[in-house]
Amino acid sequence: MSKTAATEQKKMITDIFVEGARKGWAIGTSSTIPNVMMAFIIIKALTITGALDMLSSVFGPVMGVVGLPGEGAAVLMSAIMSMGGAVGVTVGLLSEGLLQARDIAILAPAIYLMGSTIQYAGRILGVIGTEARFYPVLFGICFLNAFMAMFVMNILV
Repeated sequence: MSKTAATEQKKMITDIFVEGARKGWAIGTSSTIPNVMMAFIIIKALTITGALDMLSSVFGPVMGVVGLPGEGAAVLMSAIMSMGGAVGVTVGLLSEGLLQARDIAILAPAIYLMGSTIQYAGRILGVIGTEARFYPVLFGICFLNAFMAMFVMNILV
């Protein structure tokens, strides 16, 4: 048995827990919290400038097909960049009274089906050498899946 294997076997469950908690804290403070904070700030800025109303007017008819107000488009747009950001936008819109619990139930699967598409393009598709000409098709599949999920959720909730 190697020295590192012997060391790994001697770790107590509490040591493993604390190590995991430290890693989780690092992820939360360096990734999740900044994304959610940014999302709250963006929603507030869009609300103050009136851009959120414009976004709602433009996307209202499309979002209405799946039973959502036009503001739900802001969640989907942010989901393309970051799942954490999309959750932050969702909570921001909820706190502004622009989304309800039912709306969140409809949006939740879409956040995960199309979440972080841009990040994954760089982290996965770029690394494995996928040709850029295929990106629109791959992104389109994500968006289509998300739309179908919202359509089904609209029926179920």
